[in-house]
Amino acid sequence: MTAFKIPVSVLVVIHTADLQVLVLERMSAPGFWQSVTGSLDRADEPLRETAIREVREETGFDAAAPGHVLSDWGYTNHFEIYKRWVSRYGPGVTHNTEHVWGLLIPEPAVPVLTEHIAYEWLPWRDAADKCFSWSNAEAIRTLLERIAR
Repeated sequence: MTAFKIPVSVLVVIHTADLQVLVLERMSAPGFWQSVTGSLDRADEPLRETAIREVREETGFDAAAPGHVLSDWGYTNHFEIYKRWVSRYGPGVTHNTEHVWGLLIPEPAVPVLTEHIAYEWLPWRDAADKCFSWSNAEAIRTLLERIAR
């Protein structure tokens, strides 16, 4: 039996207080840049746990480390799954619900890449422009407002 992905995910924008944002280039889709993303491993996995796990898996960063602030940004995106990835989900699943989070870290750090082939720390506007996903770009564009709070 094939284990299908759960169509509920997190998007974690990793950033510094001076609005530098980490973007990662997907190994499975070179040229596609994004923040950390990932689906729940099980239906009852808490979103915070998913965010912490995905940050660790994709960057090696400990989201719960001293000086790191992981926060639920309190909104979701609902979108159609890209055709190239829809086969990873169960029959008839066409949409995903993405929960947006942020991870503030003290300074840019070098990630350990396991699912990506490259990374860049960019000013927030440049990072938003580089992302292939509209929801990722939109989340990064809210960063200035979030820091101001």
